[in-house]
Amino acid sequence: MKKNELERILQQIPPHSSPKAELEQYSTPANIAADMLFIAYSNGDIFEKKVLDLGCGTGILSIGSYILGGNVTGVEVDPAAYAEAVTNAEKAGAEINLINSDIKNIEIAADTVIMNPPFGSQKKNADRPFLETACRSANKIYSLHNSSTIKFLEKMVESLGGEVFLQKEYILSIPHMFQFHNKMKKNTNVVLIGIDMNKM
Repeated sequence: MKKNELERILQQIPPHSSPKAELEQYSTPANIAADMLFIAYSNGDIFEKKVLDLGCGTGILSIGSYILGGNVTGVEVDPAAYAEAVTNAEKAGAEINLINSDIKNIEIAADTVIMNPPFGSQKKNADRPFLETACRSANKIYSLHNSSTIKFLEKMVESLGGEVFLQKEYILSIPHMFQFHNKMKKNTNVVLIGIDMNKM
């Protein structure tokens, strides 16, 4: 499958119908999701691998990982988003193990984690427990973050025993979703980081 074909499939997955600001439930755009997934796939980290999606939302990264041949588990704390992920996976014919739980309670061994955690704009360091869980769960992690935090992220990853081997920047367009948004659309610089837990 080509990346543009995957993107077309992922575009059919609807965003959160009732996103919660405190959980920073911004959906991953299909173009960014497809690119993240193809980078991991090209590195041999999805096909026939155990893939864990922490904070899976409505399932776009989980479904994409399944399409690319992964054995996928998605974890989502919000019951409404979890229910939407179940529906979306069924519609896509994706056989994914979906779990409604806080990611801090998860003890799952995986080969790869791929995720779009909260950026920490509503709650400082909200992405830290995601990275902590990811780094104890898998050898390879692909994670999307606010670009302004990259130095902090590198130090955190090093403290957790890993190394950032990849950085790729995108512009994430966030639509007007919550009352505190004062623009119809805001562009935010984000970065995909790849983490290797085997290099230290």
